[in-house]
Amino acid sequence: MVLERAIIEVKPGSEPAFEAAIEQAKQVIAQAGGFRSLTLRRGIERSSTYLLLVEWDTLDDHIQGFRESELFGRWRELIGAHFASAPEVEHFGEPVATL
Repeated sequence: MVLERAIIEVKPGSEPAFEAAIEQAKQVIAQAGGFRSLTLRRGIERSSTYLLLVEWDTLDDHIQGFRESELFGRWRELIGAHFASAPEVEHFGEPVATL
């Protein structure tokens, strides 16, 4: 399992529209091969900042399967207009410690 972590800064004032767009966009990403789950959390200190966590079966499922598909174009079309800047994306592997 691979965990994708994206920090998304949205244009101030567009938070409700972004959250509505994610509701539509999650139906798109859910069609991608290897997709497991999606969680979106809104920042407390910076309310225009969001933490997006997406679980994938493999890194290739995200990078080659989703990012190179027409699904990604639809996903980005729905949410991209709300971005203040490009999302900061990283991938993480299996947990090394849990409680």
